[in-house]
Amino acid sequence: MKQISTQKAPAAIGPYSQATGQGGFIFVSGQLPIDPATGASPEGGVEAQTRQSLLNIKAILEEAGSGMDKVLKTTVLLADMGDFAAMNSVYAQFFSEPYPARCAFAVKTLPKGALVEIECIASND
Repeated sequence: MKQISTQKAPAAIGPYSQATGQGGFIFVSGQLPIDPATGASPEGGVEAQTRQSLLNIKAILEEAGSGMDKVLKTTVLLADMGDFAAMNSVYAQFFSEPYPARCAFAVKTLPKGALVEIECIASND
């Protein structure tokens, strides 16, 4: 297993890696909407937070030699399922057909009071 890490995404806030890679796959840990330059979440609600989470994923994938076009599956965690449509409108700006498989669900709370957290599995082939 190879550890993948970049300063262009926030550092892990616990005992885990930003991402790991093995066998042609990259497993990106859940990305909170933290701007690595400021250490804070952007203002602007779930849209701004979704954008930041996906920018963090993009930076990690690029560090691994991959990209958003190689994402196979995502999992989206929302603090409020009422934010699904707003999250989806930003999410759609980062992916094109064939879209990755996806699971989205609401959770009671997310770390640091975030409104969204996104993880993914991608290929680096």
